[in-house]
Formats: sequence, structure tokens, C-alpha cells
Amino acid sequence: MAEAISVSGPISGSDKTLRFETGKLAPQSQGAVVASIGKTTVLVTANAAKGVRDGIDFFPLTVDVEERAYAAGKIPGSFFRREGRPSQQAILTCRLIDRPLRPAFPDGYRNETQIVVTVLGADQVNPHDVLAINASSAALMISGIPFDGPIGAVRVAYSQEGTWVAHPTFEEGDAGTFELVVAGRELDNGDVAIMMVEAGGTEKSFEFYANGAPKVSEAVIAAGLEASKQWIKESIKLQRQLTASVIAARGKIEPLT
Repeated sequence: MAEAISVSGPISGSDKTLRFETGKLAPQSQGAVVASIGKTTVLVTANAAKGVRDGIDFFPLTVDVEERAYAAGKIPGSFFRREGRPSQQAILTCRLIDRPLRPAFPDGYRNETQIVVTVLGADQVNPHDVLAINASSAALMISGIPFDGPIGAVRVAYSQEGTWVAHPTFEEGDAGTFELVVAGRELDNGDVAIMMVEAGGTEKSFEFYANGAPKVSEAVIAAGLEASKQWIKESIKLQRQLTASVIAARGKIEPLT
């Protein structure tokens, strides 16, 4: 088994740490990364066919999210103790991963490509969906699959005090009035090109507004998008460190042809 390679770094403005590791799990995959924030942990594997199937005139990218009961220390409640069909949250997470990653593959690339996210640990504090975007990009970076990455992603929550909180916990998100999920890539000039935005108010936002919380305006959202670039670059920096460490330990990553 290959030696485990890991990198980690603090998430600025918080007490959280983002960690990427490869080499321990799924060694047969072209790219496999375990990522964690707190005790929420996901394993992402990235694999692609070495040729194009006959009749394929589109890019067959499949993203699958496997939420397992054991990740939360539970046993399925069905008679056979089997996992059920994908939850609505799992399906939405698949789409959240697909949207920023799909444009980063080369034009005309037709090899069947699969990204599988398995939730290994759910601490009921930190969400796994945005973590999975970052881990998927990291897995592609070390896989040899043609990919114009890395892609970084962050969720930011607008607090009742009027500040943006990066990678909020479930509790911090519920206590905020608005959330953004932002993904992008770093340009040569150091700026971040935003590739995907998902936005929405929280369940109790109007209640918080009635109690005096600052309302969200276009200027506030623009500030949130700008603030998110810092955290996106932190993820990108870690992914590049992981890629460099893999190359240093194992040699050049052979591109898939």
C-alpha cells in the first residue's frame, strides 16, 4: 500500500481546519482523496474510461453521493438493515458537485468519467456537501484525468451581526439570514473566476429581520461573493500542495490518453 500523503490548513476567520489525504483508501482508483472538516469526512474517488464508447456525442460525467447510516453512527431501520435509495439531499449534492466541475473538463472530452463521494463520517456539526466539491476537485487533480483545475468551493453564511461566516456549521447556518455556495478557479493574476453560485435565504430570515438583523441587499451579496474568493483560494492552495506532494512521492502523474 502506498504511503499516505496529507495536507491541511486553517480556514481563515474560524477555528476550523480543512484536510486532504490520499494513499490509504481506494488505491485502485485513478484518484482518491479523503477530506475532512471537523469530524465530517468524505472519501471521493475519480475514475475515467481509457477510451470513448461508440455513439457517445456528449460528456458522460456521473457524480454519485453515497450517504451511509454508519457515518452518523446509526444502523438502518429497515427490516433487512439495508441502506435506502439516495436522499433528496444526496441528489442535490450531486448536482452541486457537477455544476462547477463539468466546465473544467476539456472541450470535446468524451471519456466516461465517474466521481463517487462516500460519506465516511458525519459529525452532525459540519455539512459535507461543499467539502465534497473540494475533495472531488482534489481527486481529479491527482488522477491524470484531463481537468483544468483545481476548483475551490465555500459556503458563506450572513450572520445577524452583518458578517460573512465561512464553512458555517449547521447551527451557524440556521442562525444566519442568507447563504451563498460559491465555487471558482484561480486566474493567473491571482483573482478568482466564479464558476457557480447557489444562494438562498434561511428558514428564519424574516423573523431575524423583524428583530433588527441587517437585510441582504445586492451590495451585501456582492461583498459576500468577493469575500468568498479568499476561502476558495485557500482550498485551491491546499489542493496544489497535495498534488505537488503526490508528484514528489510517486513521480509524475501520467495523463489519461
